[in-house]
Amino acid sequence: MSGPGTERPLVAGVDSSTQSTKVELRDATTGELVAHGRAAHPVTTPPRSEQHPDDWWAALVSAMADCGTARSRVAAISIAGQQHGLVCLDDRDRVLRPAPLWNDTTSAAEADRLVARLGREAWASSCGSVPVAAFTITKLAHLAEHEPDVIDRVAHLLLPHDELTRRLTGRHVTDRGDASGTGWWCPSTGTAQADLLELAAPEVADPDWLPQVLGPTETPGPLLPGAAEQLGLAPGIPVGPGTGDNMAAAVGLGLAPGDVALSLGTSGTVFTTSDTPTADPTGAVAGFADATGRYLPLVCTLNAMRVTDTVATLLGADVSRFDSLALSGEPGAGGLTLLPYFDGERTPDRPHATGHVVGLRTSTGPAELARAAVEGVLCGLLDGYDALIAALGGAAPGGRHLLVGGGARSPAYRQVLADLTGHGWSAVQGEETVARGAAAQAAAVLTGMRVDDVVAMWGPPPAVEVRPGPDAVAGPHVRAAYAAFRDRS
Repeated sequence: MSGPGTERPLVAGVDSSTQSTKVELRDATTGELVAHGRAAHPVTTPPRSEQHPDDWWAALVSAMADCGTARSRVAAISIAGQQHGLVCLDDRDRVLRPAPLWNDTTSAAEADRLVARLGREAWASSCGSVPVAAFTITKLAHLAEHEPDVIDRVAHLLLPHDELTRRLTGRHVTDRGDASGTGWWCPSTGTAQADLLELAAPEVADPDWLPQVLGPTETPGPLLPGAAEQLGLAPGIPVGPGTGDNMAAAVGLGLAPGDVALSLGTSGTVFTTSDTPTADPTGAVAGFADATGRYLPLVCTLNAMRVTDTVATLLGADVSRFDSLALSGEPGAGGLTLLPYFDGERTPDRPHATGHVVGLRTSTGPAELARAAVEGVLCGLLDGYDALIAALGGAAPGGRHLLVGGGARSPAYRQVLADLTGHGWSAVQGEETVARGAAAQAAAVLTGMRVDDVVAMWGPPPAVEVRPGPDAVAGPHVRAAYAAFRDRS
C-alpha cells in the first residue's frame, strides 16, 4: 500500500477478475496511483468454473481495506469485471446459484445448438459475434436445459460487474461494453434481442430479466450507506456504470483506432478500438462495443499464462528461472511444438481439446520445453491478431502495439513476441490497466468529462520498448510449424 499523497479527491477503480479483485485509488486530476489493494478469489478449474458472487464482494471489501486511510478521500468509484459470467437473482435479489464464469465450457453443446439454429451469419449480424461456450447466452441455455428449477425463479440476469454495481447502488444496470458480450445485445443497434434470449430459454425467457444499459458516464446512483460502511467509503458518492475487463483495459491504455493491444493473463486477448462495428461470421473475432461509445473487436484465447505456469511447475522452475530457460532455448524449440489447449479452447472453438506436444527427442531439455510453451501461447494469440486484421479489412494497424497483463512483465514473452512478429511492442509495466480504466471512468463521472479526455489528461501508462532481435528471422518458420500442428490436431 502506498501513502496518502495529496489531499485532492481520489477515484477508486476496481478490477474483479477471475483470480482476484484489485483496487486502485488514483488522483482524479493527475491519475497518480495513491493506494492499492488486492484479494484472491476462489480457484476454479475448467471445464466447470464457477464462483459465488458473495466471494467477489468479500474480496472487494478486503482489497479496499488494504487501501487504508486514503479511502476517506474517494469521491467516486467504478467496477470493471470479468466478462460473460452469469449471475441469476430471484425477485428479492438473492443469488440463486454460483455464477458460471467465462472459462466454464460445460455449455459447449448448447453453444453448438444455438449456432446451428440460426447459422453463423445470422448470429454475427444479430449481436456482432458467433456465440461459443464462453458467452453468457450459452450458459443461460445450459441452465434452462439442466436446471429448470433455477430458471423458474429468475427475476434478474446480471454480469459479474453488474452484480457488484448492484451491491453498491441497489440498481440492476450494465453498460454497452459488457452487454455486448452476452450474445443477446446488439452493439450496432444498441438494443437487446428478445428473440435471441427466447432461443436460449424457450417459453420462459423474459426481457424484464435484463438490466438497463447505461451510457459511458451515466451513473446508476449514489453509493448506498450499507455498502459504504463495509468498504470504508463515504456514503452518497457517485458510482460509475462500470464495464467489462477488456473494455476497461482499453480505456486504461488510452487505446485509439489503429492501436492494438495483446493481453496475457489467465486468458489471452488481442483487441483494438474501431469507429464502426464488426461482425465476423467465422466466430474468431467478437464484435464487442467499448466503454466510450466506440467498438472493440476482440479475439480471446482460453489459455495463456496458466499454460506457462503449469509448464514451469512441471520443470520445478520459479518465474525467473522459467524466463531464463525460455530465452536460452533456440527459436522453434529444437523442433518441439506445443499446442496450448490445456483447458479446452475458445479460439479456435475447441472446448473439449487438451494440450499436445510434438517433436520430443532424447535431446529435448527444459529450455526447449519452456521455449515451446511460450511460443505456443503466442502463436495462438497471433492467429487471433491475423483474424483481427482480416475482420478490419486487411490493413495492418498503423498505431501502437501494446503488450499488457502478467506477460508484459516477462522478458521471455516480450522478446519472443517481438521476434515472432518482426516489429516492436510497448510492454506496459507496473500498471493494472483494467483497474486504471475503471478509475478513469469514475473520474469522468465525477468531473463530467468524457472518458477519453480523462485518459488524455492522465497520460499513457509507463512502458518498456521491445525490439526484434536476431532470432526474428526464424519467426515465420516457428509460426508455420505451429500452424501445421494446429491444423492436423
